[in-house]
Amino acid sequence: MSNFKKVNVGNDARTELHDVLALTGAEISVNNLPAGASVPFVHSHKQNEEIYAVISGAGKAIIDGETVELTAGDWVRVSPAAKRQFFAADNSAISYICIQVKENSLGQYTADDAEICK
Repeated sequence: MSNFKKVNVGNDARTELHDVLALTGAEISVNNLPAGASVPFVHSHKQNEEIYAVISGAGKAIIDGETVELTAGDWVRVSPAAKRQFFAADNSAISYICIQVKENSLGQYTADDAEICK
């Protein structure tokens, strides 16, 4: 049995890595909106915070009624209860990754969770 799984993600509108990588601790999606397009709904969560990483392009998010301009290199954390919707700019597509994890669930990280193997 292998301790890893590799996939290649194309340019689909949305790919949920939970499904294709059999993730057990997080949901990660890769999202691509063409210029002028938007996610067709406003949403919030019950337990999960989301971390968005803009990979390329430009757009905006409306979070609890506030407009947040987005461009490649931006990272945004959104609490579960916040209402959010994402939009590509009129003249630019946007590609972003969304990482969804249970709020306040991180117990160990970086060096605390690492073990040097010999």
